[in-house]
Amino acid sequence: MKALICKSPEVFEYEDIPSPILKQGQAIIKIKQIGICGTDLHAYQGTQPYFNYPRILGHELAGDLIEADGASGFVPGEAVTVIPYFNCNNCIACRNGKPNCCTNIRVCGVHIDGGMVEYLSVPSFSLVKSECLNYDALTLIEPLAIGAHGIRRANIIKDEFVLVIGAGPIGLGTMEFARIAGAQVIALDINETRLAFCSDVLKIPYVINGSAENIMEHIRDITNNDMPTVVIDATGSRKAINGALPYLAHGGRFVLIGLQKEEIVLSHPEFHKREATMMSSRNATREDFNQVINAIKMGWVNPSNYITHRVKFDSVKEVFNDWLEPSNGVIKAIVEMD
Repeated sequence: MKALICKSPEVFEYEDIPSPILKQGQAIIKIKQIGICGTDLHAYQGTQPYFNYPRILGHELAGDLIEADGASGFVPGEAVTVIPYFNCNNCIACRNGKPNCCTNIRVCGVHIDGGMVEYLSVPSFSLVKSECLNYDALTLIEPLAIGAHGIRRANIIKDEFVLVIGAGPIGLGTMEFARIAGAQVIALDINETRLAFCSDVLKIPYVINGSAENIMEHIRDITNNDMPTVVIDATGSRKAINGALPYLAHGGRFVLIGLQKEEIVLSHPEFHKREATMMSSRNATREDFNQVINAIKMGWVNPSNYITHRVKFDSVKEVFNDWLEPSNGVIKAIVEMD
C-alpha cells in the first residue's frame, strides 16, 4: 500500500509499505480522509515535541472498518473514527480515568506511525462509531475534542469571560465549546482573516487583533476592568504563553492547550498575587469525543465551517508547504484518499 512518510523536517516521500495484518486486539481501517492539524505542521517544520523521524503523520481520521478483533458492537464496512491516543490501561493516569495523559501513551502520527496510509491498524478500544455523521464530521471530531477537553478542564461558569489566545483550528474549537458552556468569549489573534471568521462564522462576540490594538486596554473595556477569569492559550507560542498572565483576573485559571518545546517563564509575584491556577490540557478522552459528536448532531457545531482546503492524497507532498503560509487562509485542510 502507498504511504506518505515525513523522512526529516520538510522532507516528504511516498513509499510502498506492507499492508497491516489483523492482530489480537487490533482493528484495520481503510482510511478515507485525514485532517491536517498543527501537530502535523509542526512535525513537518521540525518543531514538534515528543517526535522522531521518519514518521507517517496523521491522526485526525475518518475511514471504514475492514475487520477487527475484540471490537464489540462494530461491524465490517461501517464508518468510524479513532481516539488516536493509544493508552496502556495500567498506569496511574489510566487507573485514575485520565488515559489522555497515560505515562506510556503512543499518539498515532507522533510516537508511532499515523494515518497517511491506505490502511491503518489501531487498537480496537480506540474505535468510535460514526453515529451517522459523514466523513467530514468524523475527521473533525478529534481536533474539536481537544478544545472540548480544555474547556472541561477549565470548568467554565456561565457568563464568565474566557479569553482564548490563538484562532487556529484548536483555538476556534475551544471558542465554540466555551460558547456552548455559556461563557462570554474573547478571541485574540494577529490574523485578521481568522478574527473575521470568529466574528462572522462562529459568532464570537469579542475579537482583538493583537498586532493592531492595545490588548490590555481592550480587554479591560470588555470585562469592565475585571479581566477574564479564564485565559486559554491555543497558540503553542512561547512568546504568547509568557505574555498572557497579565490578562488573567485575580483568582483566575490559566489553561495551556497549545504546546511548544521550550521553557515557559512567568513572573512569580504576578502569578502569586492572583492566587492563579495553571493547568495543561493534553489530548482528549472518550467523554470529550462523545460531547463533540452530540454537539454536531444537535447543530451546535458545524464541522464544514472549518474546512477550507481539500487535496487528494497523491498531491499532499506538492502542496503541504503552502499550508504553512498564513496568506493562503488555511483553517482546516482535508486529505482525501479516493
